[in-house]
Amino acid sequence: MLKIYLSETGGDRKLDDNYQTYLNRLARMTLPEAYKSQIQHIQESSKFRLTPGGGRQAVSFPGYTVITPPGEEDKLENSSFYAQLQNFQQELLQLPLNCDLIVPVPPASFHFTLADLIWEDTYRDVCVKNPDFDKQLRTCFTEIFEQYQKSMAARTRPIIWQILGLIVMPRAIGVCLVPQNQECYEQIVNLRRAIYQNPKLIALGIEQHYHFTGHITLAYFGEVSPTLDRDHLLSMLEKLNQQWVLRSSEIVIRRAELRKFDDMTNYYREPDWPILELGGASALGGFPDL
Repeated sequence: MLKIYLSETGGDRKLDDNYQTYLNRLARMTLPEAYKSQIQHIQESSKFRLTPGGGRQAVSFPGYTVITPPGEEDKLENSSFYAQLQNFQQELLQLPLNCDLIVPVPPASFHFTLADLIWEDTYRDVCVKNPDFDKQLRTCFTEIFEQYQKSMAARTRPIIWQILGLIVMPRAIGVCLVPQNQECYEQIVNLRRAIYQNPKLIALGIEQHYHFTGHITLAYFGEVSPTLDRDHLLSMLEKLNQQWVLRSSEIVIRRAELRKFDDMTNYYREPDWPILELGGASALGGFPDL
């Protein structure tokens, strides 16, 4: 059973949290107090717009990211993980709410973001200033992944993360993830450092904007009505989260991939784009007491 102690531990706030600080922070994000605070500030996402038929359509939002393979392409080892996520998304959609409040993302696009890179106007602007940006970015990641692959040496243990619970963000809702152990955490954080501290990537305008919060987005917020019963929403999300925490759901992180997106519903790559094989044995072990 995964235990998280809500102790006050320090960390380098300029970069990502240390292991225990990360666990503490994410544990707090799944508490009712966090839901209550966040629900008071939820906003309509600008990443989707109303269609004439009354539905929601993804708007142009181009950029690059480093992610695990999307659920549709990660069916060999993580099929049950993504099946559970899809079931959870359906439970979320079945809540008695304004039908336009929750805008689901396609389950085929579910993914674990390892490092945000560049998006929207920042990406558009840099492409105007530097027509070779896309090519240079891919070249950088070929080098970064090759160097990181060598630093991993002969890793045999898998990198496993587990869903901790539901989280509410200002414009989206999803599930947050915590590592099986400190080594699993350090592998991902070290990869992020290799990315964000790379001089060539920095020269291209890529920088770290957020502390790492491992999560998978299930839906965005649509119309947030002035008459929304936020207390009722809080109650429903608390119950939904309690149902979730009784389940055990793990993802094995085998690959980190550079992916491009045109909107928030599809993340793609060409066959020759760089990937990082994170390896490890396939056998899954139980979570230790932390």
